[in-house]
Amino acid sequence: MYKKFFKRFLDFSLSLIGFIIISPIFILVTILLFFANGGKPFFFQLRPGKDEKIFKIIKFKTMNDKRDIDGNPLPDAERLTVVGSFVRKTSLDEIPQLLNVIKGDMSLIGPRPLLVEYLPLYNEEQKHRHEVRPGITGWAQVNGRNAISWQKKFELDVWYVDNISFALDCRIIYLTLLKVLKRDGINAENSITAEKFIGNN
Repeated sequence: MYKKFFKRFLDFSLSLIGFIIISPIFILVTILLFFANGGKPFFFQLRPGKDEKIFKIIKFKTMNDKRDIDGNPLPDAERLTVVGSFVRKTSLDEIPQLLNVIKGDMSLIGPRPLLVEYLPLYNEEQKHRHEVRPGITGWAQVNGRNAISWQKKFELDVWYVDNISFALDCRIIYLTLLKVLKRDGINAENSITAEKFIGNN
């Protein structure tokens, strides 16, 4: 009952109310990133959702588009703006995804939506992560986020899918708030962003 109906009802209701409440912050961050990123405050990218249905995710754009003399993007650390760094560390870059939740593309809690190019690389067990809507936060995020291995992330994602409950979602929300306050596990050990998934060995 919770997984099939009540979870979606809570997602829509809480996301709509939350977005209205934090709309002043949303507007302020949008303006700051507009100037920091040359008029591009948002980042859009195709991601796989429930049943591998592709949707367009929206996040705040924390890195600019600067390139080297050969036209290649500069390393992530060099493209991360001052405003973008603050937005990322405080997890404010996730705010626009509330619009994805309201639309029904995402859930507040679930496996994170990864890149479309990863779809052919999953084994049969890992594919189970797409049996539910992807989330803004999830079981893997509160158990290491970008600081754990891909294999561990997928194990945690699949465990969540098999054990969804109201109590578990409440626990994840609580742990997420603690993670945000501590700024824990935001970056991988040696990178601004997590390393790409290259498949199972």
